Amino acid sequence: MKLVNLGWSDTFAHSFAPYAVQGYRVGRVAVVHRSQYHLYTEQGDLSAALTGKFRHHAQTPIDFPTVGDWVVIQVHLETKQALIETVLPRKSQFSRQAAGSRTTAQIVAANIDTLFLISGLDQDFNLRRIERYLVMAWESGANPVIILNKADICQELDQKRLCGEDVAMGVPIITLSALHQNNLEALNPYLIPGHTVALLGSSGVGKSTLTNQLIGRDLQATQAVRTDDSHGRHTTTSRTMLHLPTGALLIDTPGMRELQLWLTEDSVEETFADIESLAQSCRFRNCQHQSEPGCAIQAALMTGELSNKRFNSYQKLQKEQAYVHRQQNQQAQANSKARWKKITKTIRQKKNSPEEKWT
Repeated sequence: MKLVNLGWSDTFAHSFAPYAVQGYRVGRVAVVHRSQYHLYTEQGDLSAALTGKFRHHAQTPIDFPTVGDWVVIQVHLETKQALIETVLPRKSQFSRQAAGSRTTAQIVAANIDTLFLISGLDQDFNLRRIERYLVMAWESGANPVIILNKADICQELDQKRLCGEDVAMGVPIITLSALHQNNLEALNPYLIPGHTVALLGSSGVGKSTLTNQLIGRDLQATQAVRTDDSHGRHTTTSRTMLHLPTGALLIDTPGMRELQLWLTEDSVEETFADIESLAQSCRFRNCQHQSEPGCAIQAALMTGELSNKRFNSYQKLQKEQAYVHRQQNQQAQANSKARWKKITKTIRQKKNSPEEKWT
């Protein structure tokens, strides 16, 4: 398959140029299974593993390849095997806080063009969760699109769509029914050849059903959700990049009901642009939006222009953001200390070597 059909661009070609002259090839990660990788390449589908040098130099989980990454490889066509030398710089990456860690990011997928944020129009519908997804989307560098699925069972479709528009801040919203293939054509502008789309949403919102409809066959298992709370089971257990009949590439991700953020200040500001705009009108530049005189945000809360729930969500995400930043700084200091300790040890070993004594 041609690289351009896999999402290749001039940006990646420029990064790959120094490796190309050395005889290396390039591939895109389609599946990650522990220490093994499945790649799409011009030479066909290949199984791949990391070189020892790669493993030695990798410092954190974000250094390792993930689904959607472009990787520099040595190819052994006779065995359809490859060795991964390095990862090319990512143009976008969807990250979250790694499970069980307070200081480490986990890359869920990379080099995404459009991120479909899927919410069910049943009891799963939750504006605060949509806000969190939007924060993650803006942080990733991909363009978000909100998909409200299960329109066929929703009795308050117009009302819920309006509520979604209040928090979307201009982000496109598409209502559809994946199960009944209703309004799927609205997704076509994003499903163009070489374009990479990722699905994000909690279990039970219909990601696997939508994947099956887009790919044209039952590739992903589906399960019914509980009727009492609309929670679903994890039918997608790994991240996979798939070819769609339209020529686009689709990355499905396991359901994530709770997202631990891994973000910067800009992503929160973009998601809550209305609150950030109000804050510019406060009398004091360091206004905490509590009881200060001339607080534009408190005035908006009093008139109903701004809802208490949205403002509370904004404050919660700001606190979470500040916490993550503190943890990131501590981890960066620890990594720097460990790196210099390793360098110092290497220098000492070299000075004590027999060769060094006679030079």
